[in-house]
Amino acid sequence: MKLHFIDYLIIALYFAFVIGIGFLIRRKVKSSNDFLMSGRSIPLWIASLAFISANLGAQEVIGMAASGAKYGIMTSHFYWLGAIPAMVFLGIFMMPFYYGSQARSVPEYLAKRYDEKTRAFNAITFAVMTIFSSGISLYALAKLFEVILGWSFELSIYLAAGIVLIYTFLGGLTSAVYNEVLQFFLIVLGIAPLVVIGIYEAGGWHGVVSRLPDSMTHAWKYMGSAQDNPMGVDVWSLALGLGFVLSFGYWCTDFLVVQRAMVARNMASAEKTPLIAAFPKMFMPFVVILPGLIAIALMHTPGSHYQLPYKPDGVTLDYDMALPSLLAHDYPRGLLGVGLTALFASFMSGMAGNVTAFNTVWTYDIYQSYIQRNKPDKHYLHVGRVATVFGILASIATAYLARSFNNIMDFLQLVFGFVNAPLFATFFLGMFWKRTTGHGAFWGLIGGTLAAACTHGLTLAEGKGGWLGANLHTFHSTMGQNFVIAIVAFTTCFLLTAIISLFTRAHPEQQLVGLVYSLTPKPNAGHLAWYQKPTTLAVIVLVLVLLLNLIFM
Repeated sequence: MKLHFIDYLIIALYFAFVIGIGFLIRRKVKSSNDFLMSGRSIPLWIASLAFISANLGAQEVIGMAASGAKYGIMTSHFYWLGAIPAMVFLGIFMMPFYYGSQARSVPEYLAKRYDEKTRAFNAITFAVMTIFSSGISLYALAKLFEVILGWSFELSIYLAAGIVLIYTFLGGLTSAVYNEVLQFFLIVLGIAPLVVIGIYEAGGWHGVVSRLPDSMTHAWKYMGSAQDNPMGVDVWSLALGLGFVLSFGYWCTDFLVVQRAMVARNMASAEKTPLIAAFPKMFMPFVVILPGLIAIALMHTPGSHYQLPYKPDGVTLDYDMALPSLLAHDYPRGLLGVGLTALFASFMSGMAGNVTAFNTVWTYDIYQSYIQRNKPDKHYLHVGRVATVFGILASIATAYLARSFNNIMDFLQLVFGFVNAPLFATFFLGMFWKRTTGHGAFWGLIGGTLAAACTHGLTLAEGKGGWLGANLHTFHSTMGQNFVIAIVAFTTCFLLTAIISLFTRAHPEQQLVGLVYSLTPKPNAGHLAWYQKPTTLAVIVLVLVLLLNLIFM
């Protein structure tokens, strides 16, 4: 891929702009709350776009295009089944608890609802996950630009990490949030033209569909059996594993995304943030998944002269290069700079989201809670900035560590299943059953995580798993294995938490007001017009996503 002066100029202007945002916001950062929680002053539309942009990192932009090339339109399940329903649940049921409890983080909510040991377990595992995820984004960025631009691994890592460090160190979460909004528009504007050009080159939508296997052009038609579809899953494991456990576990309990709703100006805005975000989120498959389908279609289009690159073995198609190779094939100078800037924005958005979530959890849930209590606020502001630097440096180290693993991306997704699946069971019981206890929650989380490990160790999928020396079942795909692992982890945690809670002492009801659904006053939306009510937005979102599923049935 050969860049020209105009392409480099566009990339340089973007870098200067995001750093400039950090310098502008720095003057408003006067306390740890300003730095780590934006003073809970972010407008609704900014919070909503930041909510989805924090998730719009490298794994989504590059990974979903790759999945589109490998699995086809079935990849849309990660949005229409694996995101939208959970985002609606978060807005309607969970944000009133998060925001109303005045918790500054998800682990702090767990401390209020359960106890300190449950908070500590979640804080530590989440902190490790965010650093690991941030490092993976850096690794993927460096590897990508090493391949398509010839930049050295080190140059790409330190350039991206340095820019993220500058604007997050200066402006904290507010700087990251406003940059995430900018990055959202850049990603859409940088990639959407590629979809239009690619569909035209393939002879229209009919041309794309006619050059793909039928199983790649339907979301539900071939879900009756795992062996009938390219994703290798059946409808039950998809619905329970992805549609319920993994999606609700991520969107409802992962502080990385929940934080963007928690910094909204008031309760009403916090509730609406994931609901407003659901509208652009449900249409993102047309931006990030379609390039993968188009890449496969163009390979079979006479006269297109396009070929998806192969991996070093010369036999296996490198699906991760679907989006970058289309950029090189279809974009002229100038527009190519915009497309590459969109890729940069996606990597930096994911990294900044992880780092700002890490510094908040480290400062409030680990340092202030267990290391240094009752210090002046300026002390915690300083700690938050130091944690930001440490988070960036640890991400760089993790990026180098990732270089030595071949299956690091699969392993990362597996870790998410280990942590988020049992955590959602803990939240679900705690919010809707006042009898749930701290001992039940803690040991349920431990048991759910161990159950996930045992399931992985006793099953096989594409050569992965079976490390406990036995193979009780072989899955058609790693994805199918991960869905089942998530189901087992959730179920184990749910049952253990419930059983142990029955034999241990629960908190008095007066301590659970605002933390348990049945004991919490419901938000009064009677003064709002019907179209402004969260429930109205929720119904519209669910109807639209149902229509999309029916269209691509």
